[in-house]
Amino acid sequence: MKSHFLAKFNANLRYHQFPGAGEPLVFIHGFGCASSCDYPRVAADPKLAGCNSILIDLLGSGFSDRPKDFGYTIDEHAKCILDLLGTLNFPAYNLYGHSMGGAIAIVAATLQPDLFRRLIVSEPNLDPRDATFSRAVVTQSKTEADYISNGHACQVDSATRSGNLIWAGSMAISAPHALYREALSLVQGSAPTWREQLLSLPMPRTFIVGEHSLPYPDAQMMSDAGLDVRIIPNAGHSMMWENPSGLAEAIRRARD
Repeated sequence: MKSHFLAKFNANLRYHQFPGAGEPLVFIHGFGCASSCDYPRVAADPKLAGCNSILIDLLGSGFSDRPKDFGYTIDEHAKCILDLLGTLNFPAYNLYGHSMGGAIAIVAATLQPDLFRRLIVSEPNLDPRDATFSRAVVTQSKTEADYISNGHACQVDSATRSGNLIWAGSMAISAPHALYREALSLVQGSAPTWREQLLSLPMPRTFIVGEHSLPYPDAQMMSDAGLDVRIIPNAGHSMMWENPSGLAEAIRRARD
């Protein structure tokens, strides 16, 4: 694992780098997750053999630092991603983001479109209406302090009892203050919306949906707008755990 120091926030952003050829493929995880947990099997899949992959744990998640004075908004996370990529000195990247990470990827690509050859998102947050779980977090816990003292443990327990053990483990080691602020950012949304930003981006874009998530209202809209839409078989929203090889195949095809 490698570490990148974010001077503005006095914090370390940590990431795995799988060495390989060509433009690096950057992975950004979703809410309550960590790329170090979610994407090693995807990046190591034979379908992505030889690909230079970068698996980033966002601040507050996985192995990265958990600064108390960081806002954990979608825009701030995107700027941290760009800060890291700017120091790696590759001329261009392919960018993948899932769920909340999809919104972060969209913002990063909007802020610096010339840096990215392709943008790949899977079931991303595009509008506040997509933030179903995040809305439950901020509704059930009226304040950040409430979430830290009780709400976070309840969410982890709920995920455990429902059998979603990987997510429960990732959430358990995520910083509660980070999760609450991320949830709030997702509920508040953005102007222009992440949907509008995605549709206006100039690079080739791929929109991925899990088969078990169908019917997925945005899939046809994205296809009509010229995006490459791909369906991952035998998987739902948690496609990186349910069918990592299928996700690797979709990403490979998006990069070709």
